[in-house]
Amino acid sequence: MSGYEDRVPGYLTFRVSEQEGPVAALADREAWRARELYPELMGVRIPDFFHARECEAGGWELSAYGESEPQHARDSLGSHFRMRAKGAEDAGDAAAHAEWMAAALRMDHEVVDEVRVRGERFRVVRAAKFIRMGRGGPEPPRPSDPDPGEVGEAYRLPSRTKGFVVDPYVATGMSDGLLKLDLAQFVGVPSPGVPPEVGEDARGAVARYPGGVLLPAVFMVSERVDGAWQALNPGASDGTPQGARDGLATWLRVMAPFELGLSGEKRAEYARAADALDAKRGNSLSVDGRRFRVVRVERLMRIGPDGPEGPRPSDFDSQVPVEVQTRQLKEQGLWREEGEGEEEGEPVELDERALELKALWEQEEARRAAARERRERRKRTC
Repeated sequence: MSGYEDRVPGYLTFRVSEQEGPVAALADREAWRARELYPELMGVRIPDFFHARECEAGGWELSAYGESEPQHARDSLGSHFRMRAKGAEDAGDAAAHAEWMAAALRMDHEVVDEVRVRGERFRVVRAAKFIRMGRGGPEPPRPSDPDPGEVGEAYRLPSRTKGFVVDPYVATGMSDGLLKLDLAQFVGVPSPGVPPEVGEDARGAVARYPGGVLLPAVFMVSERVDGAWQALNPGASDGTPQGARDGLATWLRVMAPFELGLSGEKRAEYARAADALDAKRGNSLSVDGRRFRVVRVERLMRIGPDGPEGPRPSDFDSQVPVEVQTRQLKEQGLWREEGEGEEEGEPVELDERALELKALWEQEEARRAAARERRERRKRTC
């Protein structure tokens, strides 16, 4: 029998091909080795949410950055509609301007996960996150993972997901193909304290969205606590290993002193650890009896007959649309119009804690500016 692939739905297709070029071949070999060294897959509770546009040629084009809650992605989609409205206004297209603005205003008032505007289809979509675990802990970044950012400057790099097209027809290497197959069937073991509806939604997603597409990996910081690894900031991830290192260094210099109330001696110890992290660009760090590691995070967007998976009912979604927030605050008597109840231009008084945090951030910004100047000076003399 031949031609069976023509009768398999696209979303159920896992296409594999030989990866061309030395970098792609190296990445495929590293992915295969990761299956041996880090054989256990573990889900990360907080997924990423994007807004996506359906492409005429097939697939869905993603927005720039993943958000930690669905409403944040809806707000981002509303901002996109406003930019499209501005573009139409500049072009003198009054009808298009009105339609894009109407869509933006709708996002301000309603919880909307899919909308059509002027023949284009948009959807808020969900990407699950996973880490690989081995005997020595979670998988760190791989040598083939792009990591071009300067120390302290990784946030300036463009997003690797902006313009990424989620298309199950695109072929991958053998290792990524097997990973997609593993993750598409992944449900996970229920954890203590997790509501049962989370597991129910996960099992339902496997049935409704049996296909999947891998997104570019992201990186987060984990800490070894009571014999287990856990995320330092579960909702935070970065597009490059250096972005995660920069986040850890900032925590060591700014947030740890603030949150933990460190003494002057301890603050200096944490700052030295951050300096060592910057100098070595390593993926592991120990300070004050604590162990940290930069961890590689795989992401899978589930695909079904009608496209990628949207938010699940059990997903954490603490926000409501902006106009709903405004109405609720007004009903509670907590809303104040701009300038109301205060003299125009009157400065806001910060309490002692806020002033402490402000000082720490100013110190960090001054340190970064000095480091940036030193790098520029070295480049000019080379």
